[in-house]
Amino acid sequence: MAAPSNVSRIFILSGIPELEDHQNFLAFPLCLLYVVALWGNCTILVIIRTEESFHQPMYVLLAMLAMTDIGVSLTTLPTVLGIFWFGYYQINLDSCLTQMYFLHTFAAMESGVLVVMAVDRLIAIWDPLRYSSILTNPLIGKIGLGIVLRGLCVVFPIPFLTRRFPFNKSHLLSHSYCLHQDVIRVAGADTTVNSIYGLVAVLMTKGVDSMFIVISYILILKAVLDIKANSARLKAFSTCVCHVCAVLLFYIPLIGLSVVHRFGKNTSHLLPILMADVYLLVPPVINPVIYSIKTKQIRQKIVKVFNRQKIRTLDNKIAVIKV
Repeated sequence: MAAPSNVSRIFILSGIPELEDHQNFLAFPLCLLYVVALWGNCTILVIIRTEESFHQPMYVLLAMLAMTDIGVSLTTLPTVLGIFWFGYYQINLDSCLTQMYFLHTFAAMESGVLVVMAVDRLIAIWDPLRYSSILTNPLIGKIGLGIVLRGLCVVFPIPFLTRRFPFNKSHLLSHSYCLHQDVIRVAGADTTVNSIYGLVAVLMTKGVDSMFIVISYILILKAVLDIKANSARLKAFSTCVCHVCAVLLFYIPLIGLSVVHRFGKNTSHLLPILMADVYLLVPPVINPVIYSIKTKQIRQKIVKVFNRQKIRTLDNKIAVIKV
């Protein structure tokens, strides 16, 4: 097959259809979402890194979740803000494939982290006395390495499979960033191999992961319902609330987006765009907020850090006044 021509190496990204005249007004809230996502997740990383009492499996997994959220945000940031701030819609093939690779890789990693977090909660509720001996930091480190390698390897063939296509059919993509389903939609050749491998990759990562998460929560629910004391039962349920929210925020838009791209040819063109934006922008923003509010230790540490900064600022002002 002939290599793609220079003309076919440029894609045109999309903002939000029917709102092209108002995209400058959307630039500020989008930028604010990215600032909140990066600041919130970086705050969690710094707190867990600097506080020795947080060097435990549960918090290490939370740090891993924050890193994947930062990765997703930084991957989409250049093209999204390029469109809404500067009105720049073009992206070349190599940049598109690079963004696509890292976007799907970080998504696969986040899915893996959510599975381990579900197993973490299962062990904590089923066998709390042996929790610290089963889930050790070295074991979590090895699991984390496995999650990273799985994400890198499963997604690795996709850019190479996609690069061989001529893109002379259309250059207009549906999103503000490059997704595999969207890119192969505009390919001017048979994309069966890509479609099959993409489906297999999704099933190998998010499909298997979601199955383990469901099984984990069935066992968790069974264990919690067997607890006699209401207070202990409520406490056990409350430890899972954050993770359930993170799972729903991640999987519901993801599954919906995959279904719409593959089977929803007669649906509104706005639906996959909005679902993709929710899938990529909302979890990195909401996850640190949920965990900061619901995790007492992290919430107290954040309050302590802010109070310390206020005291330091006040001391500096007093010193300036004295001078």
